Amino acid sequence: MIRIENLVKHYGEVLALDGLSLNVEPGVVYGFLGPNGAGKTTTMRILSGLARPTQGRAWILDQEIGQVGTDVRKLIGVLPEEPAFYTWMTAREYLRDFTAPLYGIEKSEASRRAEELLETVGLAEAGKRRIGGFSRGMRQRLGLAQALVHRPKVLLLDEPVSALDPSGRKEVLDLIETLRGEITILLSTHILADVERVCDVVGIINQGKMIIQAHRDELLAGYALPIIEVEGNNGTAGWVELFEHLPCVENIQVTNATARMLVKDVISAQKELLKTIVNSGIAVRRFEIVRPSLEDVFLQLTHRETKSD
Repeated sequence: MIRIENLVKHYGEVLALDGLSLNVEPGVVYGFLGPNGAGKTTTMRILSGLARPTQGRAWILDQEIGQVGTDVRKLIGVLPEEPAFYTWMTAREYLRDFTAPLYGIEKSEASRRAEELLETVGLAEAGKRRIGGFSRGMRQRLGLAQALVHRPKVLLLDEPVSALDPSGRKEVLDLIETLRGEITILLSTHILADVERVCDVVGIINQGKMIIQAHRDELLAGYALPIIEVEGNNGTAGWVELFEHLPCVENIQVTNATARMLVKDVISAQKELLKTIVNSGIAVRRFEIVRPSLEDVFLQLTHRETKSD
């Protein structure tokens, strides 16, 4: 449904994509992850026909992007991170009178479709309001509605819930879940918990290259290092310096009174960490082996890739 082969993109001397390849099967919700500047937005712009690659090829619905006579924008729905609107229009007018005609939708169907989508994205009561008075979160929901007007088979979502409050995020994620199997969705986001919730397959890129792509559960099972959490009675001052140089510790994050450490081998790490804790006189409230999350895998893989360069 979506296929990319060896995409390279230069912006002057800046290399945004460095031989990126990926494959998204029909009906899948694909989580597209990477640090800031990894190349996610550049990839989305190429797939939506807004930018051309320096090298490489990409296909959507078996149509090669950039070929003469191919306009992928009619085949897909796109929600950019910051969608733009005619702010003097109402939400209903924007969907019915502007967006729908772009796709050749007849007036009666456009009106029905606008009402249906406003209800779906939680804007039914705001349909008569001018978009200029919308919050950023409301604009994001309207952007999702416009991306769905023509019932696309492929949906490209660039940070679709970043501007929403918890209630709005839940509504959009619930909608994405209902679309699973009907629409192929490429979801670019930095909110890893959302990817863990709704995505079937995850692809992680860094510095313009694909590090790994796998089914979410396979990724967690096959690539997650064990994690040990240590909670102290008297804060965590000096803990990073104390633990990060231990051979068993791959990565450490410290928040408030807790240190969360990715370790190479849980058995040897328990011994080494406990010995260090005792020798340092640290008062510990909790020492626990915990289940790795997608965020842990993401940090582990991107950290490893950065170090290898």
